[in-house]
Amino acid sequence: MDRFLADFAASIPADTHAVMVLDGAGWHDPRAVTLPPNLTLVPLPPYSPELNPVERVWLYLRERYLSHRLLADYEAVVEACCQAWNALAAETGCIKSLCAYPYLEQTSS
Repeated sequence: MDRFLADFAASIPADTHAVMVLDGAGWHDPRAVTLPPNLTLVPLPPYSPELNPVERVWLYLRERYLSHRLLADYEAVVEACCQAWNALAAETGCIKSLCAYPYLEQTSS
């Protein structure tokens, strides 16, 4: 997580401060990471998938591409996930429609 945050912070313009919203994954604990000065971490409340738009993406991928399958090994899992992601990415506008929560439109203007 430290490496990801450092790389992400380095990609932000020098005069910009970013806020990153995180779910409750253990490696997202702000007390356990080295936080670059141009980032602020905001944790989502527990049990609030409706606040995290990417949860709908994972649900979509599981429902349409990944559930009810028996995969032989790790490589097969990675391949299935890559195929699912590429299929989703090829569906024009799908990610936007999945992640278009009304509260996001209100905060982005």
